[in-house]
Amino acid sequence: MNAGSLLASLAPRRIAIFRALQLGDMLCSVPALRALREAAPQAHVALIGLPWAQSFVERYADLVDELIVFPGAEGFPEQRESNEGLPAFYEQMRAQPFDLAIQLHGSGGVANDLLLQFGARAYAGFVQPDEQPRDGVFIGWPDDLPEPERYLALMSALGAETAERQLWFPLSERDGEEYASLAATHGIEAQRLVLVHPGAQLPSRRWPAERFAEVADRLAAEGWQIAITGTAAEASLTGEVLGAMTAPALHLAGATSLGGLAALVAHARLVVCNDTGISHIAAAMATASVVIASGSDTQRWAPLDHARHRVLADYPPCRPCMFRECPYGHPCALNISVDLVVETARAQLAHARGAHPAGPYALHTQTGTGPFEELHHAA
Repeated sequence: MNAGSLLASLAPRRIAIFRALQLGDMLCSVPALRALREAAPQAHVALIGLPWAQSFVERYADLVDELIVFPGAEGFPEQRESNEGLPAFYEQMRAQPFDLAIQLHGSGGVANDLLLQFGARAYAGFVQPDEQPRDGVFIGWPDDLPEPERYLALMSALGAETAERQLWFPLSERDGEEYASLAATHGIEAQRLVLVHPGAQLPSRRWPAERFAEVADRLAAEGWQIAITGTAAEASLTGEVLGAMTAPALHLAGATSLGGLAALVAHARLVVCNDTGISHIAAAMATASVVIASGSDTQRWAPLDHARHRVLADYPPCRPCMFRECPYGHPCALNISVDLVVETARAQLAHARGAHPAGPYALHTQTGTGPFEELHHAA
């Protein structure tokens, strides 16, 4: 079967997508999922993903119809690495036969071994350079492309149109209501709001908390309203940033749902963060960002719009990093200075639409717009 016409020839009614990864990874696959939906609008598309991805499926209901929870397996570190659940999982997959199963999880290898157990009529995915040939439409892992374009390359090989490369995060009415409530409760002033997000899943990907604090202090001194964001699980980290600050700031860690955070990002004038999920949310919402990229492969993960999203990185020989904790003293993070981040943030804010700072250190420009507990001053 000609690879370029597989989708047209197969006319799949049921498609399985294997991508059991976290938020940022999933957001980078959205352009490919959109291209697939446009090429096969009649198909029922099931995502085989992590349990959290139920919220992803609900948000992207136009692109994905169902979540099938991946039970985990050896060689897949996103969950407990055990093959115990695989027999029942394979039985479940074969009981609802798919016309096409697509491996969007990564470069190939064990992901392809797993995919080929699904009992589908046809398969597609990526293969590593030294991997044995696979039956179906499998292309070489495009190691030189940014992450979203890797998966678009596979969609193109399947015969889908892939002109749209922009990340997309749809906001619901509920997300808007959550932001409105957040703004009223905390006195958020969107025209001067800067989000500082110090978290990342891996410690090796985090710039030091005290440096985020210094950046926040210096921007607050110029009249920008600072909000520290993160998940509830990152409260100790965001608290560390607040504890190191002398300027007032809003503490919003754990205060938003994912949709509420995206709405907050959409209203902000700048996001300062590590190379993590919120960087991709900023790209999807077209909100300017400064991304301190420690350890990660910037060619792969940097946002496509290099003007709106400035990535700051240093490149010691150990990069890209495969460690959870850096064993070398974290030079890729420490070699990015506070001065460079502040200078880059100022440049981004100078071009941000509708951005207007207030007086130095102002948390709220009007009295009574937010509760006193939102004020933070280090002792």
